[in-house]
Amino acid sequence: MTLLKTSRLDASRRRFLRTASVVSGSVGTAAVPFALNLASLNTAVAQTADYKAIVCLFFYGGNDSSNMVLRTDALSFNEYTRMRSVAPESIALKAPGTPVVAGAALASPDRLGGVRAIAPKLTAGLAGSAENSAFTFALHPSMPEVATLFAANRLAILANAGPLVQPLTRAEYVANVLPRPKALGSHNDQQSTWQALGPEGVKIGWGGHLGDLVASSNTNTVFTSISVSGNAVFSAGETVFQYQAGSGGATQIGGVSGNLFGSTTASATLKSIVTATNAHLFANEYGAIVKRSVDAQAAFQAAYTASTVTAPMQYVQPSTNNLANNGLAAQLQTVARIIGARSGLGAKRQVFFVSMGGFDTHDGQNMNQADLLARISHALGYFDTALAGLAGGDMRNNVTLFTASDFGRTLTSNGDGTDHGWGAHHFVMGGAVNGGEIYGRFPQFGLNLSDSGNNAYLPVTSVDTIGSTLGLWFGVNNGQLDTVFPNLKNFNRNLGFLKA
Repeated sequence: MTLLKTSRLDASRRRFLRTASVVSGSVGTAAVPFALNLASLNTAVAQTADYKAIVCLFFYGGNDSSNMVLRTDALSFNEYTRMRSVAPESIALKAPGTPVVAGAALASPDRLGGVRAIAPKLTAGLAGSAENSAFTFALHPSMPEVATLFAANRLAILANAGPLVQPLTRAEYVANVLPRPKALGSHNDQQSTWQALGPEGVKIGWGGHLGDLVASSNTNTVFTSISVSGNAVFSAGETVFQYQAGSGGATQIGGVSGNLFGSTTASATLKSIVTATNAHLFANEYGAIVKRSVDAQAAFQAAYTASTVTAPMQYVQPSTNNLANNGLAAQLQTVARIIGARSGLGAKRQVFFVSMGGFDTHDGQNMNQADLLARISHALGYFDTALAGLAGGDMRNNVTLFTASDFGRTLTSNGDGTDHGWGAHHFVMGGAVNGGEIYGRFPQFGLNLSDSGNNAYLPVTSVDTIGSTLGLWFGVNNGQLDTVFPNLKNFNRNLGFLKA
């Protein structure tokens, strides 16, 4: 029995040291040479051609994408209008070309005017094009920048996407004969399922896992997966740890620099204590990790400070008709600055996570969603412009952003909002995107049709397919993708929304 306990302890110890060595090694063998190499790394403009980044933009709360992207053919739009024109406040948007009613309540459908018509190319052979070619489409009135990006072929729409175990027809859904994701309708579980392919408690996200597979491309793997929106399971890998940053740069360990209790000596003393060598194995490794973390923060900050990106302008908030700051655009400015610092960070492959909340629109949807979608549109337009003007050249072809959310929402209105659903429409944006297209069969609006069940869309485009398509573009091979997306064998491996 004693031997068994000792064996388990040794195994845990070996695992700890193996993990610690990954963290330690990811920053470099020594902080001083790393810092000194920053200047030479900054000259490596040739990295631009081989640089690629994936950006996940997550909408926390469950975005009602049925009001973000719409079918406007009479069959679908008439049913949409009927099902969403429910007292006390209709949330049904107006048909394309409907004039603005200046005296109507701010952010109401009447005040917003008609939805923005878009014209998909519907190229023959692309997934969904044959089914979608008979219909017309539009965006929410608050999304002019998205409409411009779509028309410029730098943004595409992913129709009716969501977590799936395998393809599921309405008949199979009703009969409950095939597996489906766990805890559908649960915010925490579905956020985790989108980000990590399993319910809450899963530790490894597919963004971080892709980072694991490409991290060897980077001089310093610690800067492979970066969240600018706090802790997110999407960014966590098996060997790659998510590095957190904000508008001011990297998150710093408190008290180890500057003044501590009014004394620079105190901060220096604290730093020496927490980074000191120690005769105890675990304590020594802990000190080494802390030291390398401190050094990595300093290195990151040097490269980040040298990278400048024009700040976003304010946007017009539909619910007030006043100018307001856009926190999402500020997050994307931080991402752009980090991309601008790629040579100084020794990065050729990076995964980013940004997010915004407020999408749980059970009530007050007209006002809330008009503001949310306006912020998204403004931020995406800003990010496109920022990437085009980065030092070292236009980086739009090197960066692909995609959106995700807990789930879509119910097709019917509850009187001034919508409730939890399943499938939803999403965007993918970048110069490498085969834009101006809708990928996947876009469903007709209505209850109990082929793509709906229980008052929500049944997804036809899987998260696995979206992630696999991004992964192939990122440089991950087909065999590796199967280790990231265990259900990929059940789906199309490449949806075609990215250029080869």
